[in-house]
Amino acid sequence: MGRAGGQIGLILLKSAGMTPEITQLVQTLHDNRGRVALVTAGAGSQALAWLLGVPGASRTLLEALIPYDWAAFDDFLGQPPDKYVAASTARLMAGRAFSRARWLHRAEDNLVGLACTAAIVTDRPKRGAHRAHVATWQTDRIIWQRLGLEKGARQRAEEEDLVSRLMLNALARAFGAPSAVSLPLGAGDSLETNATDLAGLARQVYRHQIRCFHLQADGLANGQPTGPLLILSGSFNPLHEGHLQLARVASSITGRLPSFELTAVNAEKPALAEADILQRMAQFAGRWPVLVSNAPTFAAKAEIYAGAIFAVGFDTAVRVLQPRFYEDSEARMTEALTRMRELGCRFLVAGRQDEAGNFHEASSLNVPPTFADLFQPIPSHRFRLDISSTHLRATGQRGSR
Repeated sequence: MGRAGGQIGLILLKSAGMTPEITQLVQTLHDNRGRVALVTAGAGSQALAWLLGVPGASRTLLEALIPYDWAAFDDFLGQPPDKYVAASTARLMAGRAFSRARWLHRAEDNLVGLACTAAIVTDRPKRGAHRAHVATWQTDRIIWQRLGLEKGARQRAEEEDLVSRLMLNALARAFGAPSAVSLPLGAGDSLETNATDLAGLARQVYRHQIRCFHLQADGLANGQPTGPLLILSGSFNPLHEGHLQLARVASSITGRLPSFELTAVNAEKPALAEADILQRMAQFAGRWPVLVSNAPTFAAKAEIYAGAIFAVGFDTAVRVLQPRFYEDSEARMTEALTRMRELGCRFLVAGRQDEAGNFHEASSLNVPPTFADLFQPIPSHRFRLDISSTHLRATGQRGSR
């Protein structure tokens, strides 16, 4: 379609179904201080048209993507989903969109990733149910909805209208808007809503009401994960390419999928406030699983994550082997390392460049012979990336995109 044709098509799309009720809500959204990155596939493009159809969209919309082809969909997520039209996929899409919003708009307040994946009426009969999954991802919460549509009850334009209304209402709720548009559901339709309260989980860790929680890449949260764990612990201020590359290398060595552990309580640093926990967690949205714990030492972590392999840098491994972290007692250090072995935990150690520019090979770590089996070096030809969160903060650079 040529430029003129595209403009005409957009104008027609904007005008479709733009009722006074919808116009008023969109204007309310534009007058709000929130910003959104939107991604939708299968249905929901009308919601985008409505947002663009009212002046002021640039105050609301950071970016909009419609990855319709499978290849575009997979590229946006970074991998093919288990199912293209599913709640988990909508949450992943919302998380990725939220990550995009954080990258595009450096102010951290009131950013939203809004996503929809749907299967509605097409030019050929569908064997499966007509449905839409809509999700929003924010710093403090993730909300997702499943809209079930009665098959054969509507034409495509009517199903598109209903899905798009659901998307507008989801955005209004995320922005804290006081109003919403009507959602004309029929007797054969259904609507389910679920949420992950990230703020509540962060609060429980901060107050030591729980030891840890596990936020999966798709936004589902549970207690400590099961199965063989590969954990990269840190404060992630910010998360950067060095962390990600170490995760990939460690995964290839161990055959385990990596999880990042955000340490809310550190043996050498002040405890993170709830707001800081949420901001650090936001870096992983829709991309990687993250554990959040209040275990300040690896001895304490081992009690939570039995059987885990901890991928660490050289300087962290040095601290693990210093008595000062065990009440200045070599005997207590020996007890702690022995306990880690009993729990099936061990360390995978990467070399690290110090502040003076000297690179320390992991193989040069001074490990007592009794515990040599607990520390496996990663050769520098497998992993070396001289980057640090401290340097990124000092130079004002951002972390991983």
